[in-house]
Amino acid sequence: MAKIQRALLSVFDKTGLIPFAQALAAAGIEIISTGGTAKALREKGIAVVELGAYTGFPEMLDGRVKTLHPKIHGGLLHIRGNAEHEAAIAQHGIQPIDLVVVNLYPFAQTIARPNVTLDEAIENIDIGGPSMLRSAAKNHASVTVVTDSADYAEVAAQITASGQTTPELRRRLAATVFARTSAYDGQIAGYLAKTFGVAATSSAITPPKPGEAWPEEIELKLRLAQPLRYGENPHQRAALYGRFGEYFLQLHGRELSYNNILDLTAAAALASELPGDAPTLAILKHSNPCGAGRGRTLREAWEKAFATDQQAPFGGIIVVNRPLDLSCAEAITEIFSEVIVAPEFEAGALELLRRKKNLRLMQALKWPQADGIVELRDVGVESFLAQDRDGRKLTQADWRVVTKRQPTDDERHAMGFGWSVAKHVKSNAIVYAGPDRTLGIGAGQMSRVDASKIAVWKAGEAKLSLRGSAVCSDAFFPFADGLIAAAEAGATAAIQPGGSVRDDEVIAAADERNMTMVFTGIRHFRH
Repeated sequence: MAKIQRALLSVFDKTGLIPFAQALAAAGIEIISTGGTAKALREKGIAVVELGAYTGFPEMLDGRVKTLHPKIHGGLLHIRGNAEHEAAIAQHGIQPIDLVVVNLYPFAQTIARPNVTLDEAIENIDIGGPSMLRSAAKNHASVTVVTDSADYAEVAAQITASGQTTPELRRRLAATVFARTSAYDGQIAGYLAKTFGVAATSSAITPPKPGEAWPEEIELKLRLAQPLRYGENPHQRAALYGRFGEYFLQLHGRELSYNNILDLTAAAALASELPGDAPTLAILKHSNPCGAGRGRTLREAWEKAFATDQQAPFGGIIVVNRPLDLSCAEAITEIFSEVIVAPEFEAGALELLRRKKNLRLMQALKWPQADGIVELRDVGVESFLAQDRDGRKLTQADWRVVTKRQPTDDERHAMGFGWSVAKHVKSNAIVYAGPDRTLGIGAGQMSRVDASKIAVWKAGEAKLSLRGSAVCSDAFFPFADGLIAAAEAGATAAIQPGGSVRDDEVIAAADERNMTMVFTGIRHFRH
C-alpha cells in the first residue's frame, strides 16, 4: 500500500483530535475538513483545506449537503491499481482520499434528553457521516477509517513509523465501522417506530396475561444489530440481533464481544432493580455480582463494592445508577475493567476513561424492563424455553417475620439490599450484606451450604466482618445447617423464600440463636 497522502477529518466529538491531526500534518498528509472541525484545527495552526474548496461545491441546506459529493466518495471508493477506476477519477479530477476520520451526530444522546422534539431528533440523524464511513470501510484494502478516538494513537503511531497502516489494523477498523453504523441505524429505527406508532423492526414477545394460555406459535423477527468477532469462545461465530442500540450507546473502546454483551446486560438488569435513592455501584464478573455498594457518592459506593472482593473485579463490568463523575472514574482506573455502564458520563470522567484504549464505555439510554417481557432460551435440541422475565419486586410490606425477634432498621436495610443482589446471583446463591454493601457472595454451587462457605471465605479474604450481617438466600434453606453456619459466621438476620418441609426446624434454629428471619414467599433461581 502506498503512503497516505490525503485525509478527511469531520468529527462531532473532538476528543483527542488536535494531537492526532498534528501527527498527520507532521507526516506530510494533506488534511481536508469541514465546519467546526476545520475551525478547531485552524485555531491550533494546522493547515486545512476546506471541504467546499476541495469539491468546488459549497455546503448547503443548513449543512445537510456537504460531503455527499463524487469527489469525496470517488476518492474513497475507487480501487487503487484498477486501470478503469484510475482513468475515471483522472477524467473527473478526483484525487484519492486515503484516511477518513468521522464520528457521528449524537442521535442517541439527543433522544435521551427529556422533552426532546421530533425535529431535534431528525436534525441529529447523520447522513454524510455514515456514508463516508461505509465507503471507506468497504474499500479498507486501501483506505484507513477511524470512528473512535481510542484508535487515534495506534493509527498515528503506524503512520509516523511508515507513512501507512497495516492491513490488519484497517480490517479491524472497518469491522468497527459497520458495527457502529448498524447500531446507529438501529437506534434511529427504534426511535421512529416508537414515535410514529408503527411496528418496530424487532420486538420482544409479550407474555400472555394471567389466566391466558401461551400462544400456539411464536414468531420473532429481529434485525442484525451488529456482527461480533466471535462467540463465547474464539472458535464460535456470533452476531447480535434486536434493539440493543435503543438501550445502550457505546461511547468508547473496541467493539463489544459476545461475553461483554452478556455481562453488561446482566449488570444493567441488576442496576435497574437496585434502590435508586442513593448513589449505587455494582461490579459483575461472568454475569455474577461480585460486589455492590451504596454511599453518599459514587466513589464511596465503589470503595464498598470493591472491598467485597478485590480479585474478581479485574476484567469485570462496572455499573452505576448515577452519571459517573471524575472522582469515581479516578478510583476505577486503578484496576483493569472491560466495560463501564452508566446513564451518563461527566465530561472529566469521559476524558479520563477514554485514555484506556481497551475499556468499553456504555451509556445506558434506558434500563432493561423488569417485567412484561418473555425470555427465550435455546436448549440445544431445536427447541426453546419461554418464560416471563423475573420482574417480581419485593417490598418490606410483603415480608413475613417468622422468628420471635423482629429485625432492627439496619437489619431490614441489609436484608433488602442483599436480597436485591441475590436475585441476580446464579443459584445456589448466598449473599451476606450490610445495610449499604455486600460482604460476601457465594454463587452457582451445587449445595447451598457450599455457597455459604464460599461467601464466608470471600468475606474473610477481604477482611470483612460478618458480625451483624444479613444472610440472603435465593431459595429456602432445606436444612437448619445452612442457617446455623450463617449464624456462626456472624449473621444476625436471614431472608429467604421459605417453603421447606423443615421450615420449623430452621425457624427454631434461628430463635435459639436470637436471629431474626424473614420469609418472602418468592424464589429467585438463576440457572
